[in-house]
Amino acid sequence: MVDREDLRSQFVEAFEEADYPISSPMDLVPALPGGPSTKFESGDFSMTAMELNTKLNGEFPYESVDDFVDDVMASLEDQDLI
Repeated sequence: MVDREDLRSQFVEAFEEADYPISSPMDLVPALPGGPSTKFESGDFSMTAMELNTKLNGEFPYESVDDFVDDVMASLEDQDLI
């Protein structure tokens, strides 16, 4: 079972250092501790940042980390990944 709050906090921690507003996924790479291979895990959910990028339904630009993470969580929920 996925702990949504834990997963959300992982996303915020990984993406909060990006230089917002961001206009593309490439704007996030320098902020990631492990670059595109940064892994997010909770329960039976495990995905790298690169894999995560292929699942996003949101529209760039994003003005804040919370706006971005809200869309990430919604995209994963919409696809029944969490």
